[in-house]
Amino acid sequence: MEIEIFNLERTQSLWENTVEYNLTETGIHPFTIEELLNKNEIEKLLSLRLGYCQTNGSIELREKIAAMYPGSDRDNILVTNGSIEANFLSVWSLLDEGDELVLMLPNYMQIWGVARAFKINVKPFYLKEDLNWHPDIEELKKLITPKTKMIAVCNPNNPTGAVLSEKEMDEIVSMAEDAGAWLYADEIYRGAELSGKDTPSFYGKYEKAIVAGGLSKAYSLPGLRIGWLAGPEKFISDAWARKDYTTIAPCILSDRIAARTLVPETRAKILDRNRKILRENLSLVTEWADSHKGLFRFIPPEAGGMVFMSYDFDINSTELSNQIRREKSTFIVAGDCFGMDHRIRLGIGSEKIYLQEALKRISEFLRDVV
Repeated sequence: MEIEIFNLERTQSLWENTVEYNLTETGIHPFTIEELLNKNEIEKLLSLRLGYCQTNGSIELREKIAAMYPGSDRDNILVTNGSIEANFLSVWSLLDEGDELVLMLPNYMQIWGVARAFKINVKPFYLKEDLNWHPDIEELKKLITPKTKMIAVCNPNNPTGAVLSEKEMDEIVSMAEDAGAWLYADEIYRGAELSGKDTPSFYGKYEKAIVAGGLSKAYSLPGLRIGWLAGPEKFISDAWARKDYTTIAPCILSDRIAARTLVPETRAKILDRNRKILRENLSLVTEWADSHKGLFRFIPPEAGGMVFMSYDFDINSTELSNQIRREKSTFIVAGDCFGMDHRIRLGIGSEKIYLQEALKRISEFLRDVV
């Protein structure tokens, strides 16, 4: 089986740990264990024996996750090693060679690459910048056929930060129902809304709806590598059987910390802290872009730790990213990673002083070349 290079992840992996300022992350400044847990909780972890965790996630953690999806219980939940494993298991479980997948773009691009490697017929539907990065629903309807096996969305969206309206969600659900297709929603940025209002989940809107979530983005805990799937019990069972062939089980330390993180009061504190960071940093990035007098434009994100902006000068986005990295030790994501040149994605979830210095370095570079 041939598989194409996962350009976004490979590029980040090569350079994110070699620069002084990394603006490629779309999560929010991570917590330390001391910031997250109290002394009693930390003491309990210190006495934990480091054996295998229950392979589908502990009962405690799955019950905490299920509580976020009304109508579900622990048997509707599979804990995965990050949402990236959740995405992989879903494609592997539900789609076969020759099946038709209608996929929202731009997107993280993992599902795009995995599905194409499995020789699945991938039909993209694009979010439209002139619609504030929302889909053209009528255009989407024309893509769906009796052969459509799955419709896959990322909501809130990476890289644009756009959030589907409830009307758009209902229309997509209706299309999936009419086609008898699975509806798969990557909801990893749910909880990182700048407005403070949680994005509704696709879970429970349709009997064949499956959602992925995790602690990497909205919860500022990427190092735990905790993701999950929520869906029909039969699908969860099938995906768990495939997980036996991938990572087997989550890390027991991560499982325990995750269960404490998702206590409702703790969860609320985490999300409040992170949304405050995003609002302040979005204001900072907006002022910075405005100071460059027409060189940059972007639609403000509704959720997530990133801004997806266009630039108005003649240089390829990969070359721009490479030059800034080499000359200013500052790393940004090229629009080429999403198949969209003359755009860049900037992470806005870091500490404010870190973001300020990174933007300053980009400005210094621009003064020399633009």
